[in-house]
Amino acid sequence: MMAPGPASDVLAHVSQVRVGTLNRPKLEAVKSALAANVDGFEIEGVAVDSGVSEQPVGFDEIVAGARTRALAAFASGDCDLSFGIEDGLVLIDALGGDAVNVGAAVVTDGRHTSVGLSSGFAYPSECGLRAVAEREPVGGLFDVQMDAYEARGPEEPPRAPSAGVEGNIGRLTDGALPRSEYG
Repeated sequence: MMAPGPASDVLAHVSQVRVGTLNRPKLEAVKSALAANVDGFEIEGVAVDSGVSEQPVGFDEIVAGARTRALAAFASGDCDLSFGIEDGLVLIDALGGDAVNVGAAVVTDGRHTSVGLSSGFAYPSECGLRAVAEREPVGGLFDVQMDAYEARGPEEPPRAPSAGVEGNIGRLTDGALPRSEYG
């Protein structure tokens, strides 16, 4: 049941939502965010290009990627709202230049566009700084480092990449904060 209030008034007409990704945790994040204020909507993930590097660095690139995804998802077919979500790394001088992961979410109805930013979290320095220097996706570097840290033996089955399951934040927090709830 939709809660009464300004959000429910604006969102009352929403029935079809597209998200510029096929990433399950990101789709679940959008679904969860809308569920409190929208009844009976359908959500569809759409494979779109972000228009930015595979490892975005800096707020401008992160927001540009989320915006490009949202606009491409909107243009991909009939929908009332579309979302784009992009994570990237921001170097923080006050942390000795370490890289912090920050996410941007952009939503559009085709006329208006809004952006929101997540809180940030730091990766182990070895992952974040290498990802920035080499523009290599931090998720793969993080999974390799965490596998070594967890001392996964050869008899254990390979672990699925965390980006498509609990997210890197989920793995970093041992499931306490899954990607779908992070933002």
